[in-house]
Amino acid sequence: MFRAGARPDIAAVRRAVEAMEKVAISHAGDEQGAGADEHGPWLELLIDGMTFDLSGMAPGAGYVAADLRNRYEVPADFGEALGEGLCLLPGPHLAGGRATVPVVRAQAALGAELVRRLPGALVVSWTPARTLVGREFYLSMVEAWLAGGSFPALGLCAFRQMLGGAVQSEGLAFFTGQELHFDNAQFPDPAAAVQLGLRLVNELVGGGRIAETVSLTGPDGAGVTLRPSGNGRFLRVERG
Repeated sequence: MFRAGARPDIAAVRRAVEAMEKVAISHAGDEQGAGADEHGPWLELLIDGMTFDLSGMAPGAGYVAADLRNRYEVPADFGEALGEGLCLLPGPHLAGGRATVPVVRAQAALGAELVRRLPGALVVSWTPARTLVGREFYLSMVEAWLAGGSFPALGLCAFRQMLGGAVQSEGLAFFTGQELHFDNAQFPDPAAAVQLGLRLVNELVGGGRIAETVSLTGPDGAGVTLRPSGNGRFLRVERG
């Protein structure tokens, strides 16, 4: 995301990509090219054997991110007017695996390369979790993940306190089909619920939907039970 009027054009993005060691332009389209729309020029970028489509460069229309209610280290003056964005999506051959960890990892790495080389990029939005992440926070979390650290659960997922005091994840369902739910009767401290939730996301994000009750050991050594809700959309977290 850039301030209004600050998006790069396709020439600037080409120069940025040419300076990257592990990224290449594998295909390009202009405003009249196949697949072009109101967002104008687009580039197909190759990283780690996977291709991703980048669009929204000037002078075409930028993307407007809306309803990004989970914000992490976003500049104070980057308010409700969210500016304009470029959009980076997995290529068509990755459509079936867009929510798998290897594809998201490559997408996040490519996003970080673009943020580094495009100084006007102030924040990154990850729409499955409705997150808006400040430039430095995004770079640090992706770099830590690529260096062998844990999945960036705070950024590619989020946690919100609901009416009634329950804490619920947002964005985990993109990967697993289910969100975590912490009832405030068992988890009266929201901060403790979020801390446990971050650990659980790291355990769950590489797996699939959980259909049966599962017992785990929490980070403090205490038992934790994950119980699917009746509609299967949530995993209710219980102590013991």
